[in-house]
Order: sequence, then C-alpha cells, then structure tokens
Amino acid sequence: MRIVDVSAFYSPAGGGVRTYVEAKLLTGPRFGHEMIVVVPGKHNHVDRRAPGAVLVSIASPTLPVDRRYRYFDDQDTLHRTLDAWRPDHVEASSPWSSATMVGRWQGAATRSLVMHADPMAAYAYRWLGNIAATETIDRWFGAFWRHLRGLGQMFDSVICANGQLAGRLRAGGVHNIDTIAMGVEPGRFSPILRSAELRAAALASLGLSESATLLVGIGRFSGEKRWEMVMRAVEACSRERPVGLLLIGDGPRRAKLEIIADRMRGVGVLPRLDDRDEIARLLASADALIHGCEAETFCLVAAEARASGIPLIVPDRGAALDLLAPHAGQTYRAGHERSLQRAVARFIDGGVELQHAAAVRASHVRTIDQHFEELFGRYMELVSTPVFRPAPLTVAAGAEAQLYPELAVVRSGARHS
Repeated sequence: MRIVDVSAFYSPAGGGVRTYVEAKLLTGPRFGHEMIVVVPGKHNHVDRRAPGAVLVSIASPTLPVDRRYRYFDDQDTLHRTLDAWRPDHVEASSPWSSATMVGRWQGAATRSLVMHADPMAAYAYRWLGNIAATETIDRWFGAFWRHLRGLGQMFDSVICANGQLAGRLRAGGVHNIDTIAMGVEPGRFSPILRSAELRAAALASLGLSESATLLVGIGRFSGEKRWEMVMRAVEACSRERPVGLLLIGDGPRRAKLEIIADRMRGVGVLPRLDDRDEIARLLASADALIHGCEAETFCLVAAEARASGIPLIVPDRGAALDLLAPHAGQTYRAGHERSLQRAVARFIDGGVELQHAAAVRASHVRTIDQHFEELFGRYMELVSTPVFRPAPLTVAAGAEAQLYPELAVVRSGARHS
C-alpha cells in the first residue's frame, strides 16, 4: 500500500509532530508500505530517506505567528503532487485549509484526517473559558463546527489519539471517528536511565540542593502551552517548599519566558534538545513532568515521561490526563494557576519517592510500532472497501519529473503491497 501523508504541521524545527513523522517514515516500510510524507517547505524538494520512505517538500510561505513553520497555500500544486504519487490512501493531519484541499482532490484513494490539533481547546476554550461554559463557546463557534462536520463527510475516517477529543467530535456531529492512541519509541525511554548526577547538576543550575524537587517541562513555547502559568505556579510553591523547574523547548514566546525566568528563583529555560537520548536521560532523572496544556491531542512528551518512570502533573482535560498512572502524580483544574500551585504542593507533600516508585511500576506503555500497526491496519480496511470516487487523473509521461526532477528517480522502484 502506498500512503501519502499531507503533513501540514511538520517542521524541521518542530517537536512532537516532527518526531511522529520521522517515526512513520522509518516504520511504514518495515510494515510493507510505501510512505510518502508531503510537507510545506522552503523549496520544492524530494528527500529519499530509504527505500519506500520519501519526504516531499512543496515550496510554501512561512506562518506569520511562528516563522519556524510553513503552510500549504496552493491547492493546485498539492493536487498535482497527489496525482503524481497516485496513492492508495491519503492522510491529512491538519483540520484547517490543507484538509479541505485533500478533501477536494479528485483522486480515487481512500483518505483519513488525523487530528494532530484540537483548535477549540487550544484557542476558543482557552480564550473564553473564564467567561462562558464550553457548550456556550461551541455555539459561538458554530461555523467552525460546521467546517469540522464538512471535513468528516470528505474523509473515510477521522482519527483521534485520545477519547476526550473523539467524544467531543462525535457530540459535535462529526462521524467516522476512530480512536487510535499513539506511542513512544521502543527502547528509547526507561527508568534505568535515571542519573543522580544529572539530577543534582540540574538542581544546582537552579541554585538548589539535591534535597529539592526537580520538575521538568518540555514542549513548544507557544501560548496554548501555558508555560507562564506553569512558571508562576511553581515559583509561588517554591516560597514554602524547595522545588525547581527546568523548561526545555523553543518557539515564539522564548524571549518572554527567558525574561520571566530571570526574575524568578528556581526556574530556568533551556534551548530545545535535538538529541533524543539526552531527552530520555533528562526525563528519567527528573522527579516529575509538569504540563500546562489541556489542548494536546496525544501529548507525546507525557507518554515519554511515563515510559521514563516519572510522575506527571497534568491538567484535568486533554490527552495528557490519559497517561497519568495511579498514585504517580497529580491533576489540576485546566487553565487555573492556583489549582496548579496546589497540585505541585500536593505532589511534594504526598511523598516524591513513593510516587516515583509507582511511576516506575507503570512505565510499560504503548510503543509507536503498536500504534502504526493499528493505524496501517485501519488504512488497509479502508482501502479494501470500495468507495465511489472519480478515477485518478492521468499523469502524462514526464509530468512527475517536471513537477520534481528527483521524482522520476524516486518512483523507479516497485510499489509495495
């Protein structure tokens, strides 16, 4: 089966989505499928990663709110790219315009929409949640819900990684929902990577002794992640308990977070870590992962933290909650700083070592291979079910090479089945 993933959220400087896409490019061929990932890039380019694994870039403009990312703006070029690759199945990963473009494509392939974003939780509920109930906000954003229902009719499957989002979409009238949880890289994250020396060094960098509690937050530095709230809550708690916070990441709010951290005791901001082994060691050496975002669709870093055997401090809404192990962390009211401060205090007062032991016992989590086995199995079911769509457009000889010169070489291999 040839799968084309139109991955609007991919960026070389990205976080969870980039990790997920890179894993998909590695895993697809191992499961016998040809994996083509189409991303918005600086130039038109085809990068053949391995036999059956190709990253195709379409020249696209930068996203104004975060210039590390780009967005598809040319439907005709995207359609010609899909025509050229002639997929068996097409996947879209953004509920915005690129999904509509994929839905409008006249090819015969089956298609799925993978919800790598939860726009209502990330924006509408976050901005307006303090003045109105969720049901009221949904009515105010009726046009967006109509858009989502329209997308549901364009796709054979709408895939969610957590039950909360799947339930809200069903309640909003979106059909064809499949819930398929994601997973972590097998063998990468483990409690055995815990290092007392690394933990002590991290605490020392915050001006704290080894007797303090080390919290780590990892993710994109953007508004929906609520890092300012996390920093204020931990700093307030540190007035009565020895606790420190390391934030690791990058994004449009980096400069602001660094300024805030300079004014706080026990709070530090570090650059994004690209070395996955280094991330695994840091997670295993922390006392807990703290997370501020209730709009996560899966929360890969929370899954990695659980696989590392550390407790979680997470909001009571969103995908991170699904990964909280019994007796291994705390929840707090999403978006409420005072509630988060109390949760940090409860975590410390409840016995950090006891909760760490519970987290270690619960560190066996779903792997990314298990996720892709289920995902690709669902795609095979869709492909084997006849759908009534126009036949794919015929691509004239040489047209692929005109679109991307490298394409003729990449396409020379036999298709996988």
